[in-house]
Amino acid sequence: MAKGHRSQIKRERNAVKDTRPSAKLSYARVPVQKACFVLDAIRGKNVDEALGILMYSPRYASSVIKKLVESAVANAENNNNLDPSKLYIAECYASDGPIMKRIKPRAQGRAYRIEKRMSHITVVLDER
Repeated sequence: MAKGHRSQIKRERNAVKDTRPSAKLSYARVPVQKACFVLDAIRGKNVDEALGILMYSPRYASSVIKKLVESAVANAENNNNLDPSKLYIAECYASDGPIMKRIKPRAQGRAYRIEKRMSHITVVLDER
């Protein structure tokens, strides 16, 4: 059985809420595997260093993640009153999103399935 009333459970869950500045992009048209190559390169770096890496990375995911990091920095500056020069990327991860299924016609009446994968990308910042 549950440990109490639903409102009590919600109150306890909201009490331990993470207050670090973050940004989340849902339904990004980038597969998780390709996004993780870029996220692994910037994890734990200062924000300025991470933005430099993202600017000169040739991958498509880097342009999407660059906007996300800039959004997280703006959230930290405006909502949490943090100094952008002291921020670093504490967490960044991508999780599976929905898959768009398409069909490619092939020879002799066959059809191959094409799966266009999406991901949900999250960036969490923290102050040093």
